[in-house]
Amino acid sequence: MAGAVSLWRREAVFLTAMLASETGIVGMNTLFKAATSKGLNSYAFLGYSYLLGSLLLLPSHIFSNRSRSLPPLSFSILSKMGLLGLLGSMYVITGYIGVKYSNPTLASAISNITPALTFILAIIFRFFFLFSLIMEFFCQLIMEFCS
Repeated sequence: MAGAVSLWRREAVFLTAMLASETGIVGMNTLFKAATSKGLNSYAFLGYSYLLGSLLLLPSHIFSNRSRSLPPLSFSILSKMGLLGLLGSMYVITGYIGVKYSNPTLASAISNITPALTFILAIIFRFFFLFSLIMEFFCQLIMEFCS
């Protein structure tokens, strides 16, 4: 009985995080459309949203306890972090510019397709090994086509 309750709580945490994420995405798309229709520059909105996100995440860094030391930062790690930051920023910029020319509902619907496209690209580039995961492949394929 206690195991079932803890499993339910763990699943509830994941569900809550997913709902909060989707609500945030829809809210940001709607805020962006409203702000740009009033004349705010899209890059200024992006800067404000990144600043707000940094300020909201800063207290979690202050209150977190790390019991182990981190490995030293090498040029390889820093360049990978920089590339991911650049690609992530470009993804958000192009997404917001797309919202400027359409409506936020379309942008939210397209953002829900991202996991399906990632799965299809993983199959194309052979990151997903079909021979060892045949049954899971068919289940995921059916779920992706249903979404």
